[in-house]
Amino acid sequence: MAVSRGAASTTSAAAATRHLLLRTTYGLTPELVRTVTPARRSAWLASQLRPASVPDPVADVVLRRLPRLALSTPTLRAQVKAGTLDSWDVMMDLCAATIARGLWSTRQLFEVMVELWSNHLNITCPSSEVWDNRHRYDADVIRRHALGRYRDLLYAAVVHPAMLSYLNNTSSTKQNPNENLGREVLELHTVGVDGGYTERDVKASALILTGLSTDWRTGAFVYRPGDHHVGRVSVMGFRHANSSADGRAVVSAYLGYLATHPATAQRVCRRLAVRFVGDDPPKALVDRLARTYVKGGTAIAPVLAQLFASPEFAASAGAKIRTPYESMLATVRALGIQPPTSGVTPLRELYWAISTVGQVPLGWPQPDGYPDVAAAWQSAGGTLARWNMNNNLANNWWPTGFRRPALTTFLPKPLPATYGALVDAVAVRLRQFGLSTPEREAICGFFGARPTTRLRTSSEILTWRLGQLIALLLDAPSHGRR
Repeated sequence: MAVSRGAASTTSAAAATRHLLLRTTYGLTPELVRTVTPARRSAWLASQLRPASVPDPVADVVLRRLPRLALSTPTLRAQVKAGTLDSWDVMMDLCAATIARGLWSTRQLFEVMVELWSNHLNITCPSSEVWDNRHRYDADVIRRHALGRYRDLLYAAVVHPAMLSYLNNTSSTKQNPNENLGREVLELHTVGVDGGYTERDVKASALILTGLSTDWRTGAFVYRPGDHHVGRVSVMGFRHANSSADGRAVVSAYLGYLATHPATAQRVCRRLAVRFVGDDPPKALVDRLARTYVKGGTAIAPVLAQLFASPEFAASAGAKIRTPYESMLATVRALGIQPPTSGVTPLRELYWAISTVGQVPLGWPQPDGYPDVAAAWQSAGGTLARWNMNNNLANNWWPTGFRRPALTTFLPKPLPATYGALVDAVAVRLRQFGLSTPEREAICGFFGARPTTRLRTSSEILTWRLGQLIALLLDAPSHGRR
């Protein structure tokens, strides 16, 4: 039967809306799909790019249960010294808060961008170098600038005590410069390993950053003029007399230069395109985004708006694979799991559960951050771990303590006549979209049936094997795509 042009247009608009939501959130929910209709898609995206305007009631309730995240570094240190706090407690609070925000925040695009920048400017959490300040780095650097200007984000990251400690700049002096931060600023944070810098540039970069340090008593940022190298410096076309022992001005100028460098524009915009378009995004798209990035003074929101409006984005539906962490968040969101009535113990258990799939939030052990390409996560062991995790969550085996709907609420009323119709209906209720034909046939076959097999009210798929059906729908390849 021919489909009318109007019906086809409506279907296309709904598919485009679903594509946008899959890429800009940690998974579809009934409320999200109900709220963000094709007619409201543009308005929703505009509000997501202004997260302060979006109320966040559920996440706010959970975050109030983690008051230690508001502690200043000196206060945290004092409490650890007094024995009222363990040195890793607040870092684990941050991990729990990150999971909670990904699951229940209404500012989903903001949380996705926080994850992206946390990887781009990675500081492993938990880790011994940043036990007293990693939570402040999250709040004062990443979250404050996630949708602002990259030059501001870069500067705030480089001079933060967490980064200075993590990449050893606290021990870098004019007599004995440590090249770690100077190198990573070039290799990871700005122009990239193919950006054209030399070893001489790395050494000069390290000299520019000497003097940036922390107070060994309080952990606060401190500038040490006596440690700063004075004298003319040059890095990739950046030149400065650097004639003052107070080198903060040259640091600001240097990082501003790098942030607006054409190689940085390409690298930052390619990272955005990899996250939202594909593992190997079209160069033409990256070039257009880079021009917007430079023209806008490194502002991120206009680049994202252009990206989401691009034909390359529209054509990329189904081209990205969820990472293990994203897959677990999508599973919890699909199951309608809500925060516990009190406390955060189930969140801490969920953190350890997520560790079984190999990607806890903020946990990448090297400075380059978690990869965001499918090849990095494809393995038989990783797939099995995700399936086991989906099975645990679907059947409410572990972790427990969350509020969640009964599995029977995913069954349609009235019950359909066949296995295939049942599987389709539960898939839509659970994931907000249906299955491919091979997926449907494979799931029916697992229950010893065909899609056309008649369903009976006594069928095991409706009773003690319902949890298996839910888990299999979450195991389906289509659920692993964003």
